[in-house]
Amino acid sequence: MFSQFNWRRPEILLILLALAMPLSFGVWQALLNNFVIERAQFTGAEIGLLQSVREVPGFLAFTVVFVLFLIREQRLAFISLIATGVGVALTGYFPSTLGLLCTTLLMSVGFHYYEALKTSLALQWLPKETSAIWLGRTIAAGSFASLAAYGLVWFTSDQLQLDYTWIYLLGGGVTVAIVAVLWIVFPAFEQPHVQHRKIILRKRYWLYYALTFMSGARRQIFVVFAGFLMVEKFGYSVAEIAQLFIANHLLNLYLAPKIGRFIVRFGERRALTLEYIGLIVVFGGYALVETATAAAALYIVDHLFFSMAIAIKTYFQKIVDDRDIASSAAVSFTINHIAAVVIPVMFGLMWLVSPAAVFWCGAAMAAGSLLLAQNIPVAPAAGNEVRWGRMSTSAPAQEI
Repeated sequence: MFSQFNWRRPEILLILLALAMPLSFGVWQALLNNFVIERAQFTGAEIGLLQSVREVPGFLAFTVVFVLFLIREQRLAFISLIATGVGVALTGYFPSTLGLLCTTLLMSVGFHYYEALKTSLALQWLPKETSAIWLGRTIAAGSFASLAAYGLVWFTSDQLQLDYTWIYLLGGGVTVAIVAVLWIVFPAFEQPHVQHRKIILRKRYWLYYALTFMSGARRQIFVVFAGFLMVEKFGYSVAEIAQLFIANHLLNLYLAPKIGRFIVRFGERRALTLEYIGLIVVFGGYALVETATAAAALYIVDHLFFSMAIAIKTYFQKIVDDRDIASSAAVSFTINHIAAVVIPVMFGLMWLVSPAAVFWCGAAMAAGSLLLAQNIPVAPAAGNEVRWGRMSTSAPAQEI
């Protein structure tokens, strides 16, 4: 029966790649705050610098378009994931500011190239009518792998008492091994539409660009400062952070596919409205929280809202010219990381004065995103990209 199931399909490859990434990145993320505080004596300023450096490759993600002149998208996705795994595997060997900047940069180049390529391949390979459901499944697969990664961190650090070096090496090595197998086993899939090999900006995509920019700004509050709050203010250990991540991904494993179905049924505007209202409440909670338990609850709720960002991708899939997908995925990653490069450093300095102010700024960002989301039409399509401020679909693209 299994032999009759065609498992060597693009959708299955996307899910397996989604499994491979968190096994290294999840280990890196779960250990980071404790590792930099215990081994490198980081303060808010240093962690902000490190996270800004981590986001520089995201800001330069548009360069993936030029690399595609030399390497096909699917193969480049494999190479990018291997670079991610190698960067994570080396992290524990360099417990200094300079060393962490270098290993983080290597990991981040692979991570951000892969994320841009993953989005491009998904929007090309998945049918528009059900793409939100498949994207929800890939998020669930990533959550399952993240559970394994955080379980690994908890078991190796708390039970086996392994050093950071060995845990980083194990997490990165597993990702490299999985990707090597996928590269051998899966065929090179054809792309349904020939993609532009240049940077293209279209006026009619302006709302997508704006939502992507604000999403990048909001993400930094969670990735950089929410976790740092848990360790610095409330003294969470490596094992406790890993347990928080496990709770996050257990919920995502169950809810992400349902969120995909919610988006298909109710539309992108309602999904994003729910997300941004929730984020305003969560960020305000971070600013005011005084107990470790309440902070943990906010952290879990905050993470759940990430799945709602599927709606930004499916909105764009409905309005985009099929030949623009690869270029636009790279451009959107750059737009997403404009704020990401600046915010960790600026807010890291703000953190030294008032951690609460960082989270109130996050609430303001969520409010701005909420206003933007109201401009998404009920049935997005080429020529019906926005409710107000419509641009001509015949307007020439800005090409680089």
